[in-house]
Amino acid sequence: MMKRRTYLATAVGGALGLAGCTGSDSPGETSSAASTGTATSTATEPSGTLTVATYGSFVDAPSSSPGPWLKEEFERRYPNATLEWVTPESGINHYIQRFNADAALEADAYVGLKVPELVRVDQQTDGELFERPDLDALSNWEHVTSRQFDERNRLLPVFTGYCSFVYDGTDVSEPSTLRALTTDTYEDNVLVQNPTSDNTGLYFLLWTIKEFGPDGYRDYWRELLANGVSVLDSWGSVYQAFSEDEVDVITSYSNDRVYAERSDQNLEKHRVAFPNDNGYTNLSGMGTFAPSDQDRLAEAFLDFMLSPEAQGKLAELNVSFPVTDHASVPSVFEEHAKEPPNPQMYSYEALADNLDEWLRGWERTIAES
Repeated sequence: MMKRRTYLATAVGGALGLAGCTGSDSPGETSSAASTGTATSTATEPSGTLTVATYGSFVDAPSSSPGPWLKEEFERRYPNATLEWVTPESGINHYIQRFNADAALEADAYVGLKVPELVRVDQQTDGELFERPDLDALSNWEHVTSRQFDERNRLLPVFTGYCSFVYDGTDVSEPSTLRALTTDTYEDNVLVQNPTSDNTGLYFLLWTIKEFGPDGYRDYWRELLANGVSVLDSWGSVYQAFSEDEVDVITSYSNDRVYAERSDQNLEKHRVAFPNDNGYTNLSGMGTFAPSDQDRLAEAFLDFMLSPEAQGKLAELNVSFPVTDHASVPSVFEEHAKEPPNPQMYSYEALADNLDEWLRGWERTIAES
């Protein structure tokens, strides 16, 4: 049974928004303290106030944001330090604009930036907004398994996830391939996000380019649109339509069943599909702003964020996969969060060379359909 209101493809245009992604949506003498949870003597430990920027839901969602726990635990480990979160409405754009205006950034670090976003940051700031940390000063760096962010390691991986399909298993069969979504089974019953305004939509676009190539992805999108696939601006709009039984298949994330389990929803209505055994990697990073004068405190923070305790708490509250091999994740996560057998991901270099052209090609396809 097909359950759907009429959705129109959104008008598209402009650059990809650079706000932090939501669910839809980043030391020296103190390294041992960061990994063990015991503070060093006050004579050697970092001190001062570290201001860290991120996206709103990382700190503001009641009972489910990791930000409050991270602040409390970081300050417990470093009694002479204070961690302050800030969530500017325009996200990383706020700091791009201030940097280009030679204005004080009023923040020392950023958590939650994506690889495609870093490409655009570099295009607008000549690659000078972030600086590379001293990796030798990070005791937990050797445990990081997702090391690729950019070629200069200015941003370090902090958590990750996978764009996948979520479908109502009580009403439709699992899409086993991307091509299957162009068949009658899924006609007028699939919603995706706009890749120029939403990271989830961008990941799906990049997934289709991986699958069909730079010369074939536009033909695939024409088939999707001809089969009634509709495009909405945001992950939230798409997920709301799915939650209200308007459609049976959406692009979302492979950890959605964790949310469904926590809220006592029917897990059969929140099944995860990896067509062709693929999904697209949603890697989030953290880094220090180059103008910051809190390098030592920032390094302590980066190392703390990679500690087993912080990585485990991120998995629990942020519902994201750890980027280290020594995190302890909650049992609900181990049971219900899924990883694709063959995750896809374009490198920073490939996106820097091609992303703008691919997005323009997608916009032309939408305009012609």
